[in-house]
Amino acid sequence: MLLDGKDIQQLPVRELARLLALLPQEAVAPEGLIVAELVRFGRQPHQGWLRQWSAEDQEVVREALVAADVMELSERTLDTLSGGQRQRAWIAMTIAQQTPLLLLDEPTSALDLGHQIEVFELVRRLAAGGRTVVMVLHDLASACRYADHLLALHNGQLVAAGPPGEVVTTGLVRRLYDIDCTLIPDPDPATGSLLLGNVRRAGRFEEAC
Repeated sequence: MLLDGKDIQQLPVRELARLLALLPQEAVAPEGLIVAELVRFGRQPHQGWLRQWSAEDQEVVREALVAADVMELSERTLDTLSGGQRQRAWIAMTIAQQTPLLLLDEPTSALDLGHQIEVFELVRRLAAGGRTVVMVLHDLASACRYADHLLALHNGQLVAAGPPGEVVTTGLVRRLYDIDCTLIPDPDPATGSLLLGNVRRAGRFEEAC
């Protein structure tokens, strides 16, 4: 796999961590860790024998806490946070890492609708600030609403790519999920996204939404 023309398997770990931040679906932190300590971990790729913790690092951490809207939570332990707050704290850590590319694996998994929106809006702000964000999502409606570009995979193969409004069709939905549906444009034209209506399991009725 290449990143900026370089084989990532050949890159030193610290150099790769300055180019790419990865947040797995189920991130795990030591018990009792507070938010500010978690975010400081994002500065590790920038540390070394000749470069210890600095005022610049502290400012980067502060900016990350503000960007992820978790500054008021900075002294709380992760286990006291809601799911959405905890996910924003993890994303704050990746912001502090200051990489041009951020990979998120199911960042809204197991979150309720309100917390999902919090995370998606944070991700949109990061993208608007110039960072490239790649997310793995199974929620097609959210992908259509928040993504600029979709890559649809089926059985490990790329089957469609492009802006949501151009590539998402009833045929694609059927191929990906084995369902028949009606595609409904979002009432807000600014989003350019699509909603799924009259959803049925292909060949038989399941439910309508």
